[in-house]
Amino acid sequence: MRVVDQRLINQGEKRSYGAWRQAAALSCASVLAIAAAMTTPALAQSGEQVGGFTNPSADAQLLLQADELVYDNDNQTITAQGGVRIDYDGTILIAKRVIYQETGGRLIAVGDVEILQPDGTRTFADEIDITDDFRDGFVNSLRVVTTDETRFAAESATRQNGEVTTFNNGIYTACNECVSKESRPLWQIKAKKIIWNGEEKTVRFERATFEFIGIPLAKIPVFTTADPSIKRKTGFLIPSFKNSEELGFGLRVPYFINLAPNRDLTLAATGYTKQGFLGEAEYRHRLENGVFTLKTAGIHQFDPDSFNSGYVDSTVVNRGMVGTTGRFKINPRWAFGWNGMLQTDANFSRTYAIEGYDGSTFQNNIYLTGLGERSYFDARTIYYDYQTSSTASRSEFEQAIVLPSVDYNYTLENPVAGGELSFNMFSRYLKRKEEDARFGGDTTRSNFATPGVNADTFSLTAETEWKRTFITDGGLMITPLLHAQSNFTNLEDRTSGDLSATDANLGGSDSYYRGMVTAGLEVRYPILFSTSSATHILEPIAQIYARPDESQIGLLPNEDAQSLVFDANSLFARDKFSGYDRMEGGTRANLGVRYTGTFDNGWGVKAIFGQSYHLAGLNSFAQADTFNTGADSGLETARSDYVGAVSFTNGSNYSFDVGARFDEKDFDVRRADLAANYTGNRIKWRVGYAFIGSQPTYNYVSDRHEVSTAASYEFAPNWTVYGGATYDIENSFLDRYTVGIGYDCDCFKMRASYSEDRSTNTDTITKQYQLFLSFRTLGDFGLNSDEFSASQK
Repeated sequence: MRVVDQRLINQGEKRSYGAWRQAAALSCASVLAIAAAMTTPALAQSGEQVGGFTNPSADAQLLLQADELVYDNDNQTITAQGGVRIDYDGTILIAKRVIYQETGGRLIAVGDVEILQPDGTRTFADEIDITDDFRDGFVNSLRVVTTDETRFAAESATRQNGEVTTFNNGIYTACNECVSKESRPLWQIKAKKIIWNGEEKTVRFERATFEFIGIPLAKIPVFTTADPSIKRKTGFLIPSFKNSEELGFGLRVPYFINLAPNRDLTLAATGYTKQGFLGEAEYRHRLENGVFTLKTAGIHQFDPDSFNSGYVDSTVVNRGMVGTTGRFKINPRWAFGWNGMLQTDANFSRTYAIEGYDGSTFQNNIYLTGLGERSYFDARTIYYDYQTSSTASRSEFEQAIVLPSVDYNYTLENPVAGGELSFNMFSRYLKRKEEDARFGGDTTRSNFATPGVNADTFSLTAETEWKRTFITDGGLMITPLLHAQSNFTNLEDRTSGDLSATDANLGGSDSYYRGMVTAGLEVRYPILFSTSSATHILEPIAQIYARPDESQIGLLPNEDAQSLVFDANSLFARDKFSGYDRMEGGTRANLGVRYTGTFDNGWGVKAIFGQSYHLAGLNSFAQADTFNTGADSGLETARSDYVGAVSFTNGSNYSFDVGARFDEKDFDVRRADLAANYTGNRIKWRVGYAFIGSQPTYNYVSDRHEVSTAASYEFAPNWTVYGGATYDIENSFLDRYTVGIGYDCDCFKMRASYSEDRSTNTDTITKQYQLFLSFRTLGDFGLNSDEFSASQK
């Protein structure tokens, strides 16, 4: 006998009638279990937690909608058919028909079955047949789409003993948009069987094949990966390849060891055809407020003679390093950390590309930082490990050791006399083993300077600044400013002889005191006028800063105020020196005009032009220190060079920027920078030009002209060619260039490039080619080569 009931079903009313509540709950839980197993390959690499299922809430309500509900008392079945939808505890099941067999305890969903899980994962099947205790079951023609658009399909899936799920003829891919004309994904993994073991938390692939653009590239009889519910599991990681002329071809195989949820160890062995085996070990430990690492690497070189005789690498056989890093938060405002490295020679980590330690300069430091709403604190010690292949290099001994530096800045929250009052304190202790005479250091030459002196220096600087802006009824903006700075320096001098082209000498071992007070006034008058198609703002600006002469110029080392570029950006700076070791002195005025224009066609223009005037006292920029700071800067004369800059943009595709410095007498160009950029749908390009006039004081006896360009073109969907080059016009020399091709889609990225870097001082070419492949959810593969001493043809 069959009973049909349509009354409550059509209304979609929430009811908890026993058999259907149980059936729907089992359906959702079972599907979750199967879907989790199916998505294992997609999520195992990313570490997202999936697997098993979430038990429904005890008070979860069930919403059943269907065209018809049939009770078959003879066969003890309950059937919902016609647009069936079951909503239960966040999971939705849709099918043409759902049957619950009370006698056998089985639930069957048939016809365009779709399940939407709370996390967004979608599962599709032709039929699901599973027991009510979800220990055993069968799924026919299953497809799974996860929230990160990874996809899995199988002809069928079976579940046994509530622990093991087997997928027959399974296919996995992370490709969604990246498919061929035949609707084939760019890459996919096919396996005869995929076995998910819920008890062992493993996924096993049997008779697997990796296909790329439909071509089988690799066949793997068996491999096993971790259940995605396991974020970290001991096992081998993806290998990588390396190649260089001196090392030979290399294969790196890493092995991950999960020591605990917050601790792990990665061991890696790299076999090089020329130099033997490189061993690496990295330990990572995560704590509640931070993380620290410890890394070590070493090798016994089989063939040191493969390196050039002048290389450090050719002088040692047993090489190695130990490195450590740490980053910790004390609280939301304070943090501390460190970076450190010790190695057997000056170039091991760079030669063997030890990740995180392979830069030409490695900064060993310990730091403490704090950031408040209106304050900042930074304290750190620094030792620069200069990595070089040259056995004759003394660069590391010429680097300063910072023991330590402390920088503190605070701005008062409440106004003082209606204005803003800020304080800053900076202290630094530097040690250097050898003098850094970068531009020759030969006192018989006229063009040399000493960036770093052989001395121990302790310096303490304190400064304060007050400023306030008044706006008159007519729109005139008047900003008075008061600034005071004092400095104490203790110097232990070990230098001898002249230290710059202007015979600068340190004052000798002693303690020095100096100070500077500044009274300044800035006046701006923005003028707004508009037309029917544009808006313009013209703003004349005038500044004057009165202060005494700078004292003790050249008697003290200049370590942090060596970079001085006078341009439109620094025209209105109170102190144009970049650091604390020099204090701009004398009375100076800055005059200029700023313009901003906005046009209805989308274009905008910003421009600035002006000049600086030394009015009284000693011109700091005409006085040389050990580095000759200020020489050829454009500020060394009473009336400075003119500076200007113009920027054009249409708000989307185009932008043009021009900056220049002009001689104050004949308006000759002393420095210029031009850049043009375009960003389109398929084409992007940038062209730049830089000109710097001769600076004999810095050993640049001729003008420097350089053109640089970079461009990319998407010549087909996902395919891009790109390149860039820098050309030295003065010496008619292609300094460096790069060409490459790339492919980029949702599941695969590829980059292949070749570059050359040529030095104008030698006949050496540094060549490099790189190949990078990235398969989403599977891993990255890279190959690069360096030819360190290829002869120029």
